Amino acid sequence: MAESTTRTGNLWSAHTADLAALGEKARLRSLAPRRGVDFASNDYLAMSSSPRLAGAVQEAVTRGVPLGSGGSRLLRGNDPEHELLETEAARFFGSESALFFSSGYAANVALLSTLPQRGDLIIYDELVHASMHEGLRLTRATSVSAAHNDPQSFDDAALDWRAKGNTGRVWLAFETLYSMDGDMAPVAEMAQIAERHDAVMLIDEAHATGVFGVDGRGLAASLDGRADTIVLRTCGKAMGCEGALVLAPRVVRDFLVNRGRPFIFSTAPSPLVCAAVREAMRMMADEPERRENLRTLVAHAERALVRHGAEPTGSQILPLILGEDARTMAVAASLQASGFDVRGIRPPTVPQGTSRLRISLTLNATRDDVDALGTALEEALR
Repeated sequence: MAESTTRTGNLWSAHTADLAALGEKARLRSLAPRRGVDFASNDYLAMSSSPRLAGAVQEAVTRGVPLGSGGSRLLRGNDPEHELLETEAARFFGSESALFFSSGYAANVALLSTLPQRGDLIIYDELVHASMHEGLRLTRATSVSAAHNDPQSFDDAALDWRAKGNTGRVWLAFETLYSMDGDMAPVAEMAQIAERHDAVMLIDEAHATGVFGVDGRGLAASLDGRADTIVLRTCGKAMGCEGALVLAPRVVRDFLVNRGRPFIFSTAPSPLVCAAVREAMRMMADEPERRENLRTLVAHAERALVRHGAEPTGSQILPLILGEDARTMAVAASLQASGFDVRGIRPPTVPQGTSRLRISLTLNATRDDVDALGTALEEALR
């Protein structure tokens, strides 16, 4: 046993040292169970536990829809439920086509690693999702960051690249609602820049889908169906399910099916999930009161929590930047001990020196819960 322990220690010594270094910086992560009032999830409309979604899955099981797909979509995994979902999603969002992925991460990696070609330029907002950065790491195109939510920075980057004689395609990658800051992109201005440079927009609507726009179609809903627009809408946040939909021109869908390795070489998502997502889209249209109730809760939370340092954003995400990693985690632990599930966010998820509490407002909490959180937060910050 001693020899085995020594060998294990030698095999994993570098990893052990890395974990120890994370601990010294108050950045060691671990899995924690759900507990307390939900101020952490992305289940913004409290749809994940809705009877309608459960009923849709039960009805699908009764119809004989299988749990597993059995393979990739290009083999035998292409279930009729995938096709139904994509047809309905394209119609619902007003796009020429849709393609369903197992996760938003896989979809973003596929989009950025597959579509831009050698000789192209990708200009991306400096605060885009980690999944976009992973796609950028794999792309054959050149990539450059732009200042956060600054259309002029995107414009300048495109002009500078063209001035150097480059003739490829320009791609603009950005989110409409940023998950750690809660602020919203100037979508109309970005669309103007795309037109100016004959660029294609890769728009991540992960945190806006379901919450904003007519029928919850997001902050970029007015751009759906354009030839220069590709929109990613995840299904595991406000829609209460899992997976992600890419809404795009038909040629983009066909190209991803033929060239997108994260799509080609992944087992297809569960057909039962497809049935749930279809019902979630219907709920987004049928139950606008969920969005209205969330807006009311957001307005109340901004009034109740801003005096404690939370930043009002106009969205369901309120950051409270504390700066230091250790203090952030200590305050989060205090809130959790008081019965509130608030998580601390540290680098590299957010920039150095901006560790924060990410207060996520969902319909799993009430106005009384928000008020109680404010009281607990005041005590934790002393």
